[in-house]
Amino acid sequence: MSGDSSHQDMLSATALSVFRLNGQFLAAADELARPAGLTAAWWQVLGAVLNEPLPVSGVARAMGITRQSVQRIADLMVTKGLAEYTPNPAHRRAKLLRATAGGRAAIERINPGHADLAAHLAAELGDAAFAETVRVLERLSGAMDALTLRPTDPSEGI
Repeated sequence: MSGDSSHQDMLSATALSVFRLNGQFLAAADELARPAGLTAAWWQVLGAVLNEPLPVSGVARAMGITRQSVQRIADLMVTKGLAEYTPNPAHRRAKLLRATAGGRAAIERINPGHADLAAHLAAELGDAAFAETVRVLERLSGAMDALTLRPTDPSEGI
């Protein structure tokens, strides 16, 4: 039973740390994006379609948020000229979202501050620990995906 309690404590500590990190990253992202006229959420959506256009549902899956949230942001970005909808050869009704030249220019204005924050974080953590942090967080995210995608027996609990 103590193993279960220890696992539960580790899960709680992990979740609390991730929630705090999420807040810290969102605050930093808002600060970096503000001079470019973006919010953290707009930056995330624009970043998702920077290299290739995606349907709104694809952006939502990549970001782990609802399609409706992405749709609202995408529509606002299209109105502001930062992104545009283009035909989707794979699906007639689900148009692709693509960054415009204005959207790319906004991201370029963010890049110097983003690079500066990355350099400071690397100096604080050290390169090896920074790379390990990325690996651990990606592994944790993959494990959570595996758990949420796996059918569970309600009697087992999670």
